[in-house]
Amino acid sequence: MTYQEMTREQLKKELKSLKNEYAAKKALGLSLDMSRGKPSAEQLDLSMGMLDVLSSSDNLVTRSGIDVRNYGQLAGIPEARALFADLMGIEPDEVFICGNSSLNMMYDTVSRGMVFGFPGGEKPWGKQKRLKFLCPAPGYDRHFAICEVFGIQMIPVPMTPEGPDMTLVESWVNNDETVKGIWCVPQYSNPEGITYSDETVRRFAKLKPAAGDFRIFWDNAYCVHHLTSEPAHLLNLMEECRKEGSEDMVIMFVSTSKISFSGAGVAAIGCSRTNMKALERVIAMQVISFDKMNQLRHVRFFKDIEGVKAHMEKHRALLQPRFEGVTNRLEQELGGQGIAQWTHPKGGYFISVDTMPGCAKRVVSLCAGAGVKLTDAGATFPYGRDPQDRNIRIAPSYPTLDELLQATGIFCLCVRLAAVEKLIETVRE
Repeated sequence: MTYQEMTREQLKKELKSLKNEYAAKKALGLSLDMSRGKPSAEQLDLSMGMLDVLSSSDNLVTRSGIDVRNYGQLAGIPEARALFADLMGIEPDEVFICGNSSLNMMYDTVSRGMVFGFPGGEKPWGKQKRLKFLCPAPGYDRHFAICEVFGIQMIPVPMTPEGPDMTLVESWVNNDETVKGIWCVPQYSNPEGITYSDETVRRFAKLKPAAGDFRIFWDNAYCVHHLTSEPAHLLNLMEECRKEGSEDMVIMFVSTSKISFSGAGVAAIGCSRTNMKALERVIAMQVISFDKMNQLRHVRFFKDIEGVKAHMEKHRALLQPRFEGVTNRLEQELGGQGIAQWTHPKGGYFISVDTMPGCAKRVVSLCAGAGVKLTDAGATFPYGRDPQDRNIRIAPSYPTLDELLQATGIFCLCVRLAAVEKLIETVRE
């Protein structure tokens, strides 16, 4: 019998049983964290050899004769630009290597748009009266936070199994000159793990923006973060844009934050040569060069794109059991109850769970009371407003497998408890 089939009296009896079970879990005094997609210590250990690849002054000159200890090479050493070009599927001269954080680059890019504007625009964003960004939802909370910081109005766009609702995207972008950008996590989206279809990518390339300074913020954070032996395929947006003459629309972002060291990786921007000239002109007044020693360290350690892929297979060996452990536990404890559904991602860092409408905030609160930390309910929507209060993002990477299974068990208990509470409100005597 599913919960929906129970009478009010049966639900009350179930609620009492669940509350007793919850009290027992709460008494354990646990402290478990499934809130953010942090790599585990085991994953970070995979890159420790990187610390030994630069050992003397003889090692600190690149193949092209650049001494990485000194000033120069604003856009990055050629070897690093070539490696990131392979990661993004673009040309090396379309790559700008920055510091360690792609989030930092996205924030700075919006900031530069506000102060200096973009090629194709008549004046900086900050001097225009109204600004809008399209925000596929559920999506990445940090993207939405950037818009909030700069006072940019966010327009939610529903996600489909193919990616954002492109009919809605086209309607906004092609007809409203105040729409200046759209956030995209095109491969293994955060949090649902969706990879944009070929048709979706082609429709992005064919956009005809009403605003000449409209930009697609293509945050390909999980481009090599596969969880299966058959990774999802993502069509190359820049190649499609070249066919349409629309490559100036695209700004790509990628980093090694979840490949090497989260706090000491390398991040890069990918963009057209027109955008690159504008970017270099502005950044040249901000910094002489970024950390070239770290760039060389990464190049020497990974060597090439095949080295990156081989390294990511080691990550997969650690992550796949965690993701399977969570989805198996969800199936065992919630399957067939009609009170939740969840994703089975082929890559990325998250599992997206949809509870019964009106239950997500209650589930997160109950979990917190039992010592399990989750991302705030609503965080995956602009302004933190989930219209149905049902989406919860689970991050399986950081806890140990035993901790993860324990936390997932408590999560399932809280989902059942919140569902029974909600059903009792609606079921008549």
